[in-house]
Amino acid sequence: MKQVTILGATGSIGSSTLDVIARHPDRYALYALTANTNVEQMTNICQSHPPRYAVMGNAQSAEQLEKSLSSNNITEVLSGDQALARVASDSEVDMVMAAIVGSVGLNPTLAAVRAGKRVLLANKESLVMAGSLFMDEVERSSAELIPIDSEHNAIFQCLPMGDSKDLSKKGVTRILLTGSGGPFRELALADFEKVTPQQAIAHPNWDMGPKISVDSATMMNKGLELIEACWLFGMDESDVEILLHKQSIVHSMVAYNDGSVLAQMGNPDMRTPIANALAWPQRIVSGVEPLDLLQVSQLDFQIADESRFPCLRLARDAIRQGGTSMTILNAANEVAVENFLNHRIKFTDIPKLIEKALQKIDSRDAQSLEIVLADDARTRSFINQQLVETSTCK
Repeated sequence: MKQVTILGATGSIGSSTLDVIARHPDRYALYALTANTNVEQMTNICQSHPPRYAVMGNAQSAEQLEKSLSSNNITEVLSGDQALARVASDSEVDMVMAAIVGSVGLNPTLAAVRAGKRVLLANKESLVMAGSLFMDEVERSSAELIPIDSEHNAIFQCLPMGDSKDLSKKGVTRILLTGSGGPFRELALADFEKVTPQQAIAHPNWDMGPKISVDSATMMNKGLELIEACWLFGMDESDVEILLHKQSIVHSMVAYNDGSVLAQMGNPDMRTPIANALAWPQRIVSGVEPLDLLQVSQLDFQIADESRFPCLRLARDAIRQGGTSMTILNAANEVAVENFLNHRIKFTDIPKLIEKALQKIDSRDAQSLEIVLADDARTRSFINQQLVETSTCK
């Protein structure tokens, strides 16, 4: 029995992971589930899938959860950052699903890596914020890092087995990263100013949380995935091509020097990469419907237009600048998206604020986690100040 901790159990990835695990009670047991403050949902999850530990973001939420689970004497309720790190790194834990959205997922994910766990990485911000430090820790601890994003898991499946270092020696020439283009791939540019949060979170193919859905609408998710791919697979950004693929059937491709292009295909359901990562190198049933190519009938691809989606250009700029530029990019995006979802800024203001942060905040060599976190905080303060000044001018 493999003991599994799910960081971010109340999100869409957490729910899909619970579904896959429940199909294999002979293989997996839940060591810990974590959430931020959603006590009601966490109560329901812990009653349906009782873990040994449940961790909430603060003491108040933990106290409420404990009362809700008073009849459940199986689960011990904990709270706070130290508890998150503990359930991610405990010696009894075999695998950690890192599915906390945003920068708050960095520390517990790093704790799992440092403890040498198999880390199922759904938190792309860990690599975007601190890629060099993160990958150094993976190498030092001999942790197993398996990507969960459908695109990166597809690449992982299309690469040669074994160490992914220096893929050029194994014949890899390019990575073809696909993206649906989100809900606005065909929207007239003049209408982008009028986009509402409700429209932005209505993804045509995937069921995701609001922040990730907005990232998909701006295609910043693809920019972050570009950064993640470079760190995961040791590729230069110029060797990663982004293609729009509205059907979301081909999840990504790898091109080789003999002319071969290997693609991983499947219905758009996150249970496929989750099952792959849980069982790798074996295969297990995920609950996903088999792909019917006759029903799909057509697969379309086109180059992603960076003038339509400026966040793609900004992500490439951040990679080229190096250092904490990627931290700055991620932090500015998180604050901008939050303000858009709260109706404080326009959809088109998101890339404008990110670009201003990249221009005005000096990038530093990401020598330590302290520097990374300091520049993350510096960027958030800068964007918030920009919003105050803009509001005052109005």
